[in-house]
Amino acid sequence: MSLFLCPICASPLTREERTYACPNGHSFDLAKEGYVHLLPANQKRSKAPGDDKAMVAARSRFLSAGYYGHLCAALQELACRYAPEGEAVLVDSGCGEGYYTAGVAAALRESGRTVRGAGVDISKFALRHAAKRDKSLEFAVGSAYRLPVASDCAHLLLNCFSPMAPSEFHRVLRPGGVLFYVVPAPRHLWELKEVLYRTPYENPDEAIPYEGFSPVEVVPVEKTVEIADHEDLMALFHMTPYTWNTPREGVERLEALPSLTVTASFRIHVFRRA
Repeated sequence: MSLFLCPICASPLTREERTYACPNGHSFDLAKEGYVHLLPANQKRSKAPGDDKAMVAARSRFLSAGYYGHLCAALQELACRYAPEGEAVLVDSGCGEGYYTAGVAAALRESGRTVRGAGVDISKFALRHAAKRDKSLEFAVGSAYRLPVASDCAHLLLNCFSPMAPSEFHRVLRPGGVLFYVVPAPRHLWELKEVLYRTPYENPDEAIPYEGFSPVEVVPVEKTVEIADHEDLMALFHMTPYTWNTPREGVERLEALPSLTVTASFRIHVFRRA
């Protein structure tokens, strides 16, 4: 049985060789890359919602080069600390290219656990990468606000830089399940901002309570990262929201740099479903 639900009738889906099907006769084809599309047309705001092909390619290049490996390692350590022994069920909301999904699943397996996992993202371009990264996991196009995932199924729910949907996360997590919510720290990529903007700004740093969740801890993760490859530096720029709101002169300053050392700083907010 799949972790996914039918987006039409909310019945459980069964994965077959080339399709997902529910008992009521609804069927969804697997893409050749291995993901399934579970976002109904009436929930789409555009023909191809989410990150476009160029942004996905930039992020895939940058993450695959290991620049944010320290964040992945921190999530792996936390997952192994909070997951139950035996079988662990992982759901990643806004999974993107599956870099953190696959990394956490691999660490859980290495710890001796059996892993069932599902990643959901609104961008089909991102899922083309995710489904290839770990073929043992399930991936689907879907919305964080209407996750096509069974209720009370997950021991761990991962959310990295993606929309926060507390009510949906509460529904999907088992009682006592744990949410890892990753956000940029105040001075994340500060050196990049100094190049792009005349007046750099810090990211907000605040603890926000969410109904139905108890805060457990906030884990700071930081590393100084040298980006010596110019193409990787431009990939970093194009995978961030800065690519949409940077003045042209800021982009030109960045394009002239052969390399840049940046602070990659994050906060992992750990919550437990009450």
